[in-house]
Amino acid sequence: MKKNLYARERGRSPDRGELPRQPRTLQVGLPPSRPSGSSGGGDSRTKVKETLRLFYGACRKLLQEEEAKPVKQKRFRVDCEAAKILKEKGKYLNTGKHIMGAVPGIEVGDEFQYRMELNILGIHKPSQGGIDYMKIGDEVFATSIVASGGYDDELDNTDVLTYTGQGGNVIKNKKGKEVPMPEDQKLVTGNLALANSVKKKNPVRVIRGNKKAVLESSGDKKGRSYVYDGLYFVETFWQETGSHGKLVFKFKLRRMPGQPELAWKVVKNTKKAEERVGLCRIDISEGHERLPICAVNEIDDEEPPSFIYTVKMIYPDWCRPIPPKGCRCTRRCAEAKDCACVAKNGGEIPYNYDGAIVSAKNLIYECGPLCKCPASCYLRVTQRGIKFPLEIFKTESRGWGVRSLSSIPSGSFICEYVGELLEDKEAERRTGNDEYLFDIGDDDEMSGFTIDAARKGNIGRFINHSCSPNLYAQNVLYDHEDTRIPHVMFFAMDNVPPLQELTYHYNYMIDQVRDSNGNIKKKICYCGSSDCTGRLY
Repeated sequence: MKKNLYARERGRSPDRGELPRQPRTLQVGLPPSRPSGSSGGGDSRTKVKETLRLFYGACRKLLQEEEAKPVKQKRFRVDCEAAKILKEKGKYLNTGKHIMGAVPGIEVGDEFQYRMELNILGIHKPSQGGIDYMKIGDEVFATSIVASGGYDDELDNTDVLTYTGQGGNVIKNKKGKEVPMPEDQKLVTGNLALANSVKKKNPVRVIRGNKKAVLESSGDKKGRSYVYDGLYFVETFWQETGSHGKLVFKFKLRRMPGQPELAWKVVKNTKKAEERVGLCRIDISEGHERLPICAVNEIDDEEPPSFIYTVKMIYPDWCRPIPPKGCRCTRRCAEAKDCACVAKNGGEIPYNYDGAIVSAKNLIYECGPLCKCPASCYLRVTQRGIKFPLEIFKTESRGWGVRSLSSIPSGSFICEYVGELLEDKEAERRTGNDEYLFDIGDDDEMSGFTIDAARKGNIGRFINHSCSPNLYAQNVLYDHEDTRIPHVMFFAMDNVPPLQELTYHYNYMIDQVRDSNGNIKKKICYCGSSDCTGRLY
């Protein structure tokens, strides 16, 4: 049985001139996490992912509309606008009382592009305050803190955190506004809640401000993303003189044992090491990719499989697709009033200006080799190759897999699925390597074409199946217009932390795969997700 693309709902954009003001409506084409007809998960983790995908879909759609305007808003907050839409739709989670301890569906290492997401999911409700707390009886106790460097915090050690209390900080001068003088911090509100948590020994969620996100439109105005660090205990607190000369409160928090280690710490230690543990290949692409792709095996002594690495689709001699007519834009196509390539995409650029896909579509047309626009055109996203430091690694039970050494924001392009183009008849004769066969073409018609990446392929051949994937496959055309043989491009559905395996759904259906005698074939699934069906087919 071969992998293939599955039908998607096409996200059709409403006419901007007819958008109602109240309530705000927005149509977002979201990629399905599993093929239609298969059973879906309803646990808290699945709900968190669905909410975040809707949020990011709304963000990218709103940003697309803003980018298309001739005059941009000076204080446009895409995260706030998207949050309003989710609230109107009743998509906020954990909206009741404050939660003490772990939040359902949230895992250590989860990353967020905007602080607003913490509020939407009920992880940390204040939109600005660094300390969240709840009242129990007559006292207040801390439930979460955001340590993002706004104060003189010590953030390097992942097990012990020294957090500075809130209030009394120096405010930077702004034109036309008075600058309050710094003052001593007071043991009230959030500071009092943290102090009370010392004696109660209740768990406190810690969210850390992370380094600048990869996509320019991702994260807050300071280019910061956020990562959930897990649960901590507040051990003690004291007062000392801060950098502004006034008294501040310092709180020492210690990470609760037994929690997963943060991926960024593992990556940081890896970079410091003289020799990478388990490194068995420096670059499987042998220089063909813009970034080297190493192979790591910490399981056994197995070497990566032998194959010919290629970054381009390999077409047989009989297949000579005609190149499309190029657009006449001399600048990036979004800046042109009349662009043939933009018209093919319904009059809109399918990507944000930083390269994030706006929404899943049946087919995306990119500018091709005959177009006069520059290489920096917003309609050439997938042709620039990989931009994340990917590597293959040996898994416990699924052979070799793919992961990244850096964070991947939702909507980012990952890689193409490259191999030899075959007609279905030829693909059926190449039995034994079904896991490297990928059916392509129009979902509504029998296209009769398959990509075989067994002998010749790229890193896409190593991406494993998951019943709860974080990638999806998108049809793209740019060097020809034959819809029967589109390029298969992988995009991120979620924010993917470093070292988390990249996966997509192979689109198998249970009890629908049969052998040559018509008998139902069964194959166990080892993806390990909470939504795992137990069988690949």
